[in-house]
Amino acid sequence: MTMDRAQYSRRGFLGMGLAAGVITLTGCGGDDSGSSSSGGNSTAANLVMTVWGGENDKTTYQKRLDLMAKKYPDIKVTLQLIPNDGYAQKVQTMIAGGKGPDIMQVAESVNVYSSKNQIQPLDDLASKAGLDLEKRFGSIGKLYSYQDKVYAVPDRSGAMIVYYNKALFEAKGIKAPTADWTWDDALGAFKELTVPGKQWGYAGSGWWAQWWSFVYQNGGKIIDDSGKPAVASDEVIEALQWAGDLIFKHGVVPTQKDYANMGADVGGDAAFANGKVAVNTTGFWGISGLTKSKIDWDIAPLWKGKQQAVTAFGSGLAISRTAKNPEAAFKAIDFLTSPEAQQQIIATGQDVPANIEVQKSDAFLKPAWMTKPVNMDVFGESSDFVYRAPFIPAWNEMQKAFDDGLADFWLGKQDARTALTAIQKRLETIVKPS
Repeated sequence: MTMDRAQYSRRGFLGMGLAAGVITLTGCGGDDSGSSSSGGNSTAANLVMTVWGGENDKTTYQKRLDLMAKKYPDIKVTLQLIPNDGYAQKVQTMIAGGKGPDIMQVAESVNVYSSKNQIQPLDDLASKAGLDLEKRFGSIGKLYSYQDKVYAVPDRSGAMIVYYNKALFEAKGIKAPTADWTWDDALGAFKELTVPGKQWGYAGSGWWAQWWSFVYQNGGKIIDDSGKPAVASDEVIEALQWAGDLIFKHGVVPTQKDYANMGADVGGDAAFANGKVAVNTTGFWGISGLTKSKIDWDIAPLWKGKQQAVTAFGSGLAISRTAKNPEAAFKAIDFLTSPEAQQQIIATGQDVPANIEVQKSDAFLKPAWMTKPVNMDVFGESSDFVYRAPFIPAWNEMQKAFDDGLADFWLGKQDARTALTAIQKRLETIVKPS
């Protein structure tokens, strides 16, 4: 994911604290070579799995691999943590040299890999294993697809949710947000909760994951069904303008100057934790930043527009083209995304498990580390609203086009139509229909 002007992205957040270089851990019974064995139809193998992240990620992935080693002692997996900033380059270099990982973590750039034939389609392996992706993962089961082929199995996935300050809502007599809120309901609440120059109703939506949700709620699409950019459509323009108007027309969202006055590197997450904004929309990781906050908070699903739609944050597990035993690698992925293994994701407070069964279990709804009652049902409820984001090969170039093209818009110097019309022309030169 990209980094917003005022906050770390999910990937950047999880990557904090990871030292330079590659951290290698070996699963129970594994050796240090990480070499894969070719065993025909046998699943006995030594595998290498690459992921990005920090200390908690390292611990959680290893716990899951240790569980797998007990069930499948013939599959030994060496875990490699690669620094976030250099992950893609490192993995692609490994694959180009014929020594790619067997299993690799992927996210929005999944189709940068698939379009270059760096990872393998998984449909046949899933069919042979009897893995029903939609049954196990719901609407995101085939999220990591390209040209009608699945290239990664969902591993972690939590919808963007609403964090709200309960005390501020109660003081104004405003009921808690629900999925039935409309844009008008949200705006009305933001206005009630705003104290000019002191407190704002909403943290804002300048990050793609936030304003794209409004686009899909409004019936728009970033990339249309034919694979062409569609950001100059009335639906997209209206959604982005609504997000901008919250700042410059209604004054219910801090400007960039307002955020700067709150302190260095303060964005929506920190402003919410400090009680400066009453509502924030972000991912699961916001919970860890609130465990020591003095405000009284809870979470709710995102409001709706003409329809319900919300961005999901997550990552999947893919198999590189250099994997010598894809069957063993998929067997490992199948286990790692099973309820038994996925419970470790929430047990350590790492993230939201992609497995729907786990999201609905007590292990997720009432995690032992939670210090206060929190409506964790929100994640399961929101999974029904997740739209399928356009994870295209030109993902990075597309995001740069948005970052560059919307800079003046987020400063209040340009309207949505002007900005998106120019971005549309730029995208047409870099986004090619599949």
